[in-house]
Amino acid sequence: MIGAERQRENRANSRIKKSIGRLVKLLERELSRIDADIDDAVRGSPAWQEKEDLLSSVPSIGPVISRTLIAELPELGSSLDRKQIAALVGLAPFTRQSGQWSGKSVRRALFMGAMVARRHNPVLKAFFERLIAAGKPKKVAIIAVARKLLTILNAIVRDGTPWKGTLEAVS
Repeated sequence: MIGAERQRENRANSRIKKSIGRLVKLLERELSRIDADIDDAVRGSPAWQEKEDLLSSVPSIGPVISRTLIAELPELGSSLDRKQIAALVGLAPFTRQSGQWSGKSVRRALFMGAMVARRHNPVLKAFFERLIAAGKPKKVAIIAVARKLLTILNAIVRDGTPWKGTLEAVS
């Protein structure tokens, strides 16, 4: 909403710009309060705090992605293997059939994490570059990075060990 209002503000006359400015400030304050509530909830739960610390140990995973995964993917770290967890989130190469699919926010978060990882996570950057060198389209390579990132995060939470900078423990 904040982004939409800022776009609208760019096209408005001066009187309406003031009104939109007040609305944006109100939305930003509300967003700040919600972020503080989420932070308090995560910090107040030892299990969530531990999970967030493990997830945040991976370069490219910040509080937004880690908290999205904690909230939307309670199966993370369970006994699901890499194919099952990828299918659950919507990163498996299956044809979508009709019906509800619930992994959209997790998939979006992992896609954004993959975009960051391809530049700042040395292991996933090398993986991305290998795929591109092999002739894969960039979007296909990004989705592959997102899937690899999910596999890494699942193994880290499952094993309770932070990121070590390699893929040796990931299965």
